[in-house]
Amino acid sequence: MMLIRDLVQEAITTGYLSVAAEEQLRNLLKKKYELEDFDAFMTLQEAASSGRIRQESRELRCDLQEVR
Repeated sequence: MMLIRDLVQEAITTGYLSVAAEEQLRNLLKKKYELEDFDAFMTLQEAASSGRIRQESRELRCDLQEVR
């Protein structure tokens, strides 16, 4: 099973967080996880808010707004 820290590492390495990875994160966060995973998630939040990684879900929303 994939861990939160693995998904975060992949997103930081690629600079991109897919919608599928976001869904996996949501599901993993509903279950019990270790402090290391929580710390990794917080790192991901910081990276997303600072623009160090792109989020597919945000790009899709922007594309939809441009169409309207």
